[in-house]
Amino acid sequence: MNEPTIHMSQNPLGVKPVKGLLFQFAVPSIIAMLVSSLYNIVDQFFIGHSVGELGNAATNISFPLSISCIAIALLFGIGGSSAFNISMGKDESEKAVYYLGNSVVMLFGCGVILCLVTLLGLEPLLHFFGSPNEVLGYAKTYTGIVALGFPFLILTAGGGHLIRADGRPKISMICNLTGAIINTILDALFVFVFHMGMAGAATATVIGQVISGGMAAWYLSHCRTVQIRREHLRVHKAVIARITSLGAAPCSNQIAMMVVQIVMNNSLKYYGSISAYGEAIPIACAGIITKVNQVFMSFIIGISQGLQPITSFNYGAKQYQRVKEAYRFAVACGFALASVAFLAFQLVPRQIISFFGNGSEAYYTFAVNYFRIFLFFTFINFLQPISSNFFTSIGKPKRGTFLSLTRQILFLLPLILTLPLSTGIDGIMYAGPIADFLAAVTASIMIFTELHRPEYAVIAS
Repeated sequence: MNEPTIHMSQNPLGVKPVKGLLFQFAVPSIIAMLVSSLYNIVDQFFIGHSVGELGNAATNISFPLSISCIAIALLFGIGGSSAFNISMGKDESEKAVYYLGNSVVMLFGCGVILCLVTLLGLEPLLHFFGSPNEVLGYAKTYTGIVALGFPFLILTAGGGHLIRADGRPKISMICNLTGAIINTILDALFVFVFHMGMAGAATATVIGQVISGGMAAWYLSHCRTVQIRREHLRVHKAVIARITSLGAAPCSNQIAMMVVQIVMNNSLKYYGSISAYGEAIPIACAGIITKVNQVFMSFIIGISQGLQPITSFNYGAKQYQRVKEAYRFAVACGFALASVAFLAFQLVPRQIISFFGNGSEAYYTFAVNYFRIFLFFTFINFLQPISSNFFTSIGKPKRGTFLSLTRQILFLLPLILTLPLSTGIDGIMYAGPIADFLAAVTASIMIFTELHRPEYAVIAS
């Protein structure tokens, strides 16, 4: 085989200053994540100003399907890139290339399956996701179109991790940025000029995703460190098992988010109907705030993804001091960004919600309260996602998976189901900060234990 290889001593992941590497890999990753979340934000902006509250509620009803796409992308994207980088750190390039090839096949294939399932069961799915009757028509129009882009959305999001693992983070950023720019331009054209409403926003999204997915596929067929051939695309059980074990933590976190989103939509619908707000206002407000918070989380997840190739490679190369240094610097960056987000959510929530269109006074009252209460512990929300991906990147997926489930499944979900029984819709708001605090404490304990293992105490020569 004539595949080019990069030995550990020559690979910049093993020798360059850790802080510089984290910026090099995290900044493009952050931009890629921001661009990915921009699809939802842009649609929300144009729909909010052209359709209004019911349109905003409709995009929130379909949001669990978007989360499903990201879950698949992370399962095979982060799983494949982690397995690839660990193998490259061990100087096993012939083995590593199979992780890339198999990941690409699974990303696109699962996207096709999800698209078909969505289209065949569209209305029952939307009812299950908590759609009020007055929102259902808007949700069917929007979701029925965006489902066509699922294979390309998944390939772009997951393929970005594989491209970064190949040492080209800027290329990953370009793929995402191109699709988002096209989406934004077409959104304005289809919604404001052609007055296509929900269908226009959805069509613009799909076109942007198809173009960015095609670009990701082309770059993956022209890797820098290895060469993907036809035999590497044949799915192998052992290869997929390794990939999914390493991608289980971030994927599980997204699945947990999807479950919580579905339960929350139904809870907001039920408790909203017996409150002064009604069914649609809480769902519309919560959807916007979730997507705004997703912008903040794009920075945090981008940092954790930028950290992944650094910690994976150096852990595989047994350079544990570099692993420890990289994690600590990532946490410091996460805290700085989380503090800024906390101040914004507490000081200017009404201004943020106004960006997505006008609403009644009840709409603004609920949105402001939800921002300030549900996201109160934003300043510590960076610990759990960074730590969860850290465990995955060093080949300890069980710990990463457990930690990824703490906030959503172990803490938030039970609180959403129990607190409103005595406090009504306000209980849903207070469930957020309690879950955030408990998840941060759990992450701190697990990381403290890991970084005090004997190998991290060895001074690098």
